[in-house]
Amino acid sequence: MRKRRAYLAAACVAVLASLVAAGFAAGGSSRTEATKVTVQLKWVTQAQFAGFYAAQEKGYYKQLGLDVTIKLGGPDIIPEQVVLGRQAEFGVNWLPSLFSNREGGNDLVNIAQLYARSGTTEVTWKDSGLNSIKKLEGKKYGVWIFGNEFEQQAALVKAGLDPKKDVTLVKQNFDMVAFLKREIDAASAMTYNELAQVLESKNPKTGKLYTLKDLNVFKMSELGVGMLQDGIFVRGDWIADKANQATAVKFLQATFRGWAFCRDNYRACVNIVLEQGTALPRGHQTWQMNEVNALIWPNRLGIGIMDPVEWKRTNSIATKFKVIKKPATVASYRADLARKAVSALRRQGVDVNGKKWKKAVVVLREGGK
Repeated sequence: MRKRRAYLAAACVAVLASLVAAGFAAGGSSRTEATKVTVQLKWVTQAQFAGFYAAQEKGYYKQLGLDVTIKLGGPDIIPEQVVLGRQAEFGVNWLPSLFSNREGGNDLVNIAQLYARSGTTEVTWKDSGLNSIKKLEGKKYGVWIFGNEFEQQAALVKAGLDPKKDVTLVKQNFDMVAFLKREIDAASAMTYNELAQVLESKNPKTGKLYTLKDLNVFKMSELGVGMLQDGIFVRGDWIADKANQATAVKFLQATFRGWAFCRDNYRACVNIVLEQGTALPRGHQTWQMNEVNALIWPNRLGIGIMDPVEWKRTNSIATKFKVIKKPATVASYRADLARKAVSALRRQGVDVNGKKWKKAVVVLREGGK
């Protein structure tokens, strides 16, 4: 009897050994393989996306069993099309763009709102006396196109001006050349990019760099017309799958942790971004990292959790300026996955609100060096 038991035990061990060997031969057990996902960014490598790069560099994705590919964006890349084409599971873009895609019949859903406030501004020269939006009547008002102009137009309307009649709307490139040459009276500028371009330029009259004292900076978020910008979205059919929901929570958890790291270690995050290869120099990236942090932190609800009030404001502006014909529905976003990710991070002791965070003082040099 004992011999028979010993024989059966040996046989079981042999079977298990063969199964394990077969598993390794096939590339390893599926339980230990990392889940491969791709995220499509809105633009090229810069601190605007530092949290993603930090999550990858610090191993946060890997720790949660994810193998993440980060795809660069650019002027010819539309994140929504990439995600709809199944070339990426996650995409990053502004909320109004998602509204427009949904109205066009594309089932996309925002699952995390990274930026809690708008980074869009309109700037004028202090010596021009144009110290309010109302005073821009009859002036040349620089705006971007491709759907990036609606906040600036909303600011005009709120000031009692008709964007089509009371100002001359000028198609502005994504730089500040026309403004620096004083070819336009007011220019669009993101706090983390174009505004820095002015501050990295010399005043020809003094030979010194311009400072914020030389400018009037009208922030759309402070004027009450800011629209929500960088958010993470997915296909509706993809996120309907329970397994994909679990993957999404892990992706958000690691990404949010990456952004928390960049909040507390902004210079280290700049190094991480620079190591990825970028055309923007260190000084400019440091300014950008600081200003992007200011769009995320402090975060009342917790990073990534959609604020219904801000969603409603973005929806209202998008409808008013015909980005969409009808108001978007609440089906355009879900906050449950971000809440789960935030809860997991809280249990790990990660600060997901950043209530005590304050902007650093960043000194710019000519050309952003």
